[in-house]
Amino acid sequence: MMETTGSFRGRIHRGTQQIGGTCIELDAAGERILLDLGLPLDADDVSDDLLPDVSGLRIEDPTLSAIVISHGHGDHWGLLPLCKPNVSLAMGAATARIMGAAAPFVPNFFVPNVAFELSDRKTIQIGSFSITPYLVDHSAYDAYALLIEAAGRRLLYSGDIRAHGRKGALFERLVNNPPQDINTMLMEGSSLGRLDEHAQFPTEAEIEARLAENFKLPGFVMISASAQNIDRIVSIYRACKRNGRTLLLDIYAMEMLRATGNANLPNVGWPNLSVYVPEYQRRQIAKSKRFDLLEPYKSARIYREHITEVADRTVMLFRPAMARDVEAANLWGNARAIWSQWDGYLREGPGAKLKADLATRGVPLEIIHTSGHASIFDLKRFAKALRPDRLIPIHTFDGDSFSKYFSNVTRRSDGEWWDV
Repeated sequence: MMETTGSFRGRIHRGTQQIGGTCIELDAAGERILLDLGLPLDADDVSDDLLPDVSGLRIEDPTLSAIVISHGHGDHWGLLPLCKPNVSLAMGAATARIMGAAAPFVPNFFVPNVAFELSDRKTIQIGSFSITPYLVDHSAYDAYALLIEAAGRRLLYSGDIRAHGRKGALFERLVNNPPQDINTMLMEGSSLGRLDEHAQFPTEAEIEARLAENFKLPGFVMISASAQNIDRIVSIYRACKRNGRTLLLDIYAMEMLRATGNANLPNVGWPNLSVYVPEYQRRQIAKSKRFDLLEPYKSARIYREHITEVADRTVMLFRPAMARDVEAANLWGNARAIWSQWDGYLREGPGAKLKADLATRGVPLEIIHTSGHASIFDLKRFAKALRPDRLIPIHTFDGDSFSKYFSNVTRRSDGEWWDV
């Protein structure tokens, strides 16, 4: 335990009543850090009025030592572009690379300048705070739970966590060898209110098996999945290999894989993998003169004319902007679609429009997906292993039901200061 030198307190600015937009402020010995600075999921756009009331985000305040980002989903970092550029940032190295690699392709991009690098179980010191990251299983690559120590007290922030992905062994390692003497734990509860207590989400291995069954059927397959969900890209690729199909990835998806720095992930030269540059990316690259983005993938390129010839043996990672390419290649007639993201995105916005367009064209749509978040069953295992003095719900719409499943639950309100 650290020597007691003063008070350690915290407050959640956003997250006690909602999923996404997470922001936690911690204060010790007159120094402060933030854990995450996320864009709310229901926000129409990034706007200054969404910034939480934290001194140092709008006007320089040297008592704000750093912003620590748990992982690379926008609901945990999406307000960073609005804060003062001289606030130090801490995040995983792969997270920073992925965010930088995404910049040429996505709106509201942010290229981080990282002052403190998070690495599994390697403690770093930021002012009065000792921070130990724990690599966890999540649908974002390079995601961490964070142990924060200050003034002789210990806080554990779960970040976003699960046990059923390709890195489920990380969850088992954490519950089998957890940090001890946790005074306060902030634990996500995304699954509460939408999953039965005894139900389990499908594992990523089960998702791969379902994809492989689908790919056995004849026809051209379009699959909508996040290019940053590396676990899912691996599942799709492995399901293609099992059926002798070729996975068609665009430049954005290839850049995400490359940015991980992981040589064990699909790359140029691997079998059953080709790179297709859709028309909208051609225009983006030409407009920005980023022809360097094409260079690493020349040897793996496949062109529209050849896709038409081999369509029955291919799977395209698809987003709505590629509909013109599918039309030009005359692929609609023998196509089917798979939605491999949260099904809530199909209820409004671009997802709903895509669903309607596919229905109009008579293209069948199947949902094959699993959650990026832990089941209630696994959250109970997690809480039991860490045995915090106090458990505070965060990243949940159903915080009031935590006490049904967990011990030592203390509800907090957004903006309320409390002692760690």
